Amino acid sequence: MQAVLEKQIKDMTEDELKNIFHRDYLRRLTRYRMTDDFYRKKYGMNLEGFEKENIVEKQGYTFEVESDAQEWELSIDGIKTIEKKMRELLCEN
Repeated sequence: MQAVLEKQIKDMTEDELKNIFHRDYLRRLTRYRMTDDFYRKKYGMNLEGFEKENIVEKQGYTFEVESDAQEWELSIDGIKTIEKKMRELLCEN
């Protein structure tokens, strides 16, 4: 299988590879933004406000709110990471 994939990648043009990366970045960015939007609506604030108001403590450190906080933080980090990668990809054009 690895040999097949290596051949396919080798046969692709640089533009085709960039297009694949760009589409993947857009898909991931959309998922991260949807997660951020979900938690903004659920808690009525952005992540910064959520942390500043110490919502995890206020809600008694429940599993749900701690899980939400972790997933939300990961989505915000993901947005920043993917946006950086997209800028890098676009700058190479």
